[in-house]
Amino acid sequence: MDYSQIVSKKASGLKPSGIRKYFDIAAKLDNVISLGIGEPDFSTPWTVRREAIKALERGKTIYTANPGLISLRRSISAYTAEKTGVTYDPDGEIIVTVGGSEAIDLTVRTIVEPGDEVIIPEPSFVCYKPIVELTGGIPVIIETKEENSFKLTAQQLKEKITDRTKLLILPYPNNPTGAVMTKRDLEPIAEALKGTDIMVLTDEIYSELTYGQKHFSIISLPGMKERTVYVNGFSKAFAMTGWRLGYMCGPKEVLTHALKIHQFGIMSSPTVSQYAAIEALSSCSEDVANMVSEYDMRRRYLVDAFNRLGLRCFMPEGAFYVFPCIKSTGLSSDAFCEKLLYSKRVAVIPGTAFGDCGEGYVRVSYAYSLKHLKTAVERIAEFLEELKNA
Repeated sequence: MDYSQIVSKKASGLKPSGIRKYFDIAAKLDNVISLGIGEPDFSTPWTVRREAIKALERGKTIYTANPGLISLRRSISAYTAEKTGVTYDPDGEIIVTVGGSEAIDLTVRTIVEPGDEVIIPEPSFVCYKPIVELTGGIPVIIETKEENSFKLTAQQLKEKITDRTKLLILPYPNNPTGAVMTKRDLEPIAEALKGTDIMVLTDEIYSELTYGQKHFSIISLPGMKERTVYVNGFSKAFAMTGWRLGYMCGPKEVLTHALKIHQFGIMSSPTVSQYAAIEALSSCSEDVANMVSEYDMRRRYLVDAFNRLGLRCFMPEGAFYVFPCIKSTGLSSDAFCEKLLYSKRVAVIPGTAFGDCGEGYVRVSYAYSLKHLKTAVERIAEFLEELKNA
């Protein structure tokens, strides 16, 4: 069989994730310290795990309603209102999804048609551009800059808006840079969208992981709720990556159609995870605060370490990544990561995995113990010294 004629051109044309390559190499090597994965090293809080056990013991393992348990949707509504000041109707304006990733996919597939333009600030999470391409949409990239703290500016946005612009993706707090958009940053963005029919997908999966300031959501600004799909989830803040649970909130006129796609593709999100998530939203604020405090210590340690090693490092204000500049080594991002992995058994991710403008940078996760990070820094120091003497 000629599979080149069987597999769709869109699927075959997609590039694999730039992150996966280094996981695959690391898996074949011994004694590797991986700083590549964006996954909390904390266990899911015990109260959450206990609630899941109770659900299993009570036989709560059947399908839920397509949009999720109404009790969970009510909890999401209350939690979101507390954090943002914006209230969503649990019956029609909230869908519980399989992670934040499904919510992103649903949003794009519901809104974007072939030929529509979708504005994506980069560097940013690896899934946005491929999902847009699979729908037939046209990704329009805005390259954010370190000198502007990797933030999207209203001027950049205005320059990219055309009569074909359908959607703006706002990936803040940002993976991989750790950049945060404040109320002051977001107000000009909202102003630039006034008078248009452009929707916004705001991916706020790292909203609980900010340092020195509280997260501010664009949905809190006047006129933005009705033009925004708000995406969040449980993976990062509550250390629930494997539970695969997220949610989307937005106008009923949009979510009614997103729900149809969810029904046909997923049916409903994992039932036991949904019962556990109700507990996470109601009783884990102290656990989240403790994790943020630990991440903050690791963040400050890594930024200081990379700057001391001569790799200029932007101070992230959110998420759990640093994004040091490696241009001084004379190596490309990909070459730096590959040489470091093979010679010193330390895995980090090239900035180009998150967009072409990530060239000259690498992403390093600090979702690891301080002991783990210190060992990695020692090996990176040896690597840089050997480069100098080569």
